[in-house]
Amino acid sequence: MREPKANGSHAVDLRAASGSTEDPPAQQHQGVAPGLGIRLTCGFGTDRGLRRELNEDSFIALEPVFAVADGMGGHEAGEVASSICVRTLADSSIIGTRTPHFQAGDLEELIHQADARIRREAGGHAGTTLTGVVLVEESGAPYWLFFNVGDSRSYRLSNGTFGQISVDHSEVQELVEIGQITEEQARTHPRRHVVTRALGTGDDAEADVWLLPVEPGDRILLCSDGLSGEVADDGIYAVLSEVADPQEACDALIAAALRSGARDNVTVIVVDVTDPGAEPAGSAPASEGGLFAADTDRRHPGDRP
Repeated sequence: MREPKANGSHAVDLRAASGSTEDPPAQQHQGVAPGLGIRLTCGFGTDRGLRRELNEDSFIALEPVFAVADGMGGHEAGEVASSICVRTLADSSIIGTRTPHFQAGDLEELIHQADARIRREAGGHAGTTLTGVVLVEESGAPYWLFFNVGDSRSYRLSNGTFGQISVDHSEVQELVEIGQITEEQARTHPRRHVVTRALGTGDDAEADVWLLPVEPGDRILLCSDGLSGEVADDGIYAVLSEVADPQEACDALIAAALRSGARDNVTVIVVDVTDPGAEPAGSAPASEGGLFAADTDRRHPGDRP
């Protein structure tokens, strides 16, 4: 079993097992999980980047589920795969429950459904990564249920400690783990974009899953490799630690990727745990949130200045 890359003394590894050119309006989502006594505030956004004609990323930010999917396959196939993935999560009964008695096995079943739908509807010509987190209840306490397939990433900033929760499923990560290359060399390695797990490809689609207790002040970052491939972890940490508002932090991270060249689509979700008694800071109602499905949320190429 693989350990999370984050500093996770409380981590329990439970592993049991699109093309759009539109940047959707930046929104901030805030909601209280009454049974758990915490408030979540979320910022999110996506950008097709500076090199790609299409955006094949999709995301969902509908409490208690937050996830990013990075489609692959070309000829608009990637957008179909990532869209199917987030819609499978959005159509599940967990959305809007806020205090779900939701287990790793339930999550894995949803991921298996998404994998089967992609293979059926895309004919084996498309795949997608998937990384995310679900707010769940465990023994009456709030927990993060993280999940990951591929090289999109989940990070957590907690009590001053910043680290990557997910472990990339990629050729370069395997080379790092056996000591053949360093993490710094992996950032520029010619095989850095080759993933070893993905949904919809007919190969290994098993998700890594971790359960971590929610801590006061937690900040969660979910992103496609359009961010992590352009901005080093110390640059990501600087933004997350210095920009208090989650939507502003999200916007700043996307802007940093664009300044670095944005050779791929960039998708970012930032989720904060805040004081449930705090006054909302201009956030949208808890019933709102974000769902960006790449195969339908589109405008014509060339609309970007």
